Amino acid sequence: MLSHLKELIPGASDWPRFLRNRSEQFEARLSLVRIEPSPSILLTDMAGARLPIAVAHGEGRVEFADGAARERMESAGLIAARFVDGHDRIATRYPANPNGSPDGMTALTTPDGRVTIMMPHPERVFRSVQHSWCPEDWGEDAPFIRLFRNARAWLA
Repeated sequence: MLSHLKELIPGASDWPRFLRNRSEQFEARLSLVRIEPSPSILLTDMAGARLPIAVAHGEGRVEFADGAARERMESAGLIAARFVDGHDRIATRYPANPNGSPDGMTALTTPDGRVTIMMPHPERVFRSVQHSWCPEDWGEDAPFIRLFRNARAWLA
């Protein structure tokens, strides 16, 4: 939804639209993302983390208006997360890249980091019990709880 409102969001003019997945089907499962360095307030201090995340969408494939818009987003460091494979390589192919987005792009942010869009669902995996398996050292909270704590800290 936010990608359709980009004209109203300062710094979002180059955001892509989201099209039907290349698989031509609704994808609902866990995938692996890597949080990229970006100004995103929600993802503060999470850069480099490789985390399982819930995917549940039929329209998640990133399409930029043109190559220049994509280059501006890339060069400004506004790609906030990418799908990766089990070897931490950018996922360019299905099923590691469930929607077929270029270079595994799945989250973008604005230059001031105040607005971040993403197709996966961190709200579905912020507690350990929401995972079928997790390392014991996670405790009760899974790593994506950080996103919500970052939001609260920014508001405080």
